[in-house]
Amino acid sequence: MNATLFWIAIGFALWLLGLHGLLTLRHALRRIIAINLMGSGVFLVMIALAARHEPSDPLLVALVVTGLVVAVSATALALRLSSALAAAKEHER
Repeated sequence: MNATLFWIAIGFALWLLGLHGLLTLRHALRRIIAINLMGSGVFLVMIALAARHEPSDPLLVALVVTGLVVAVSATALALRLSSALAAAKEHER
């Protein structure tokens, strides 16, 4: 097994672990972490595919960097929305 196939398998395993967490967990914070884990698996696969050739494919690397920025922003928004939802539920009681 070469290194590219190894990292693709690890990325796929991370994605499956995140999907399992997304489908089975009910707490909002844990679901957000599961979605981030799925995204990390996708990024790992993309980097493994970019590193197949020397020099690495700059388009895939640029997509991963852009995806990381978007993932951090989306995570911040999801955390803010979940905290507002929790505060609203607490206020109702």
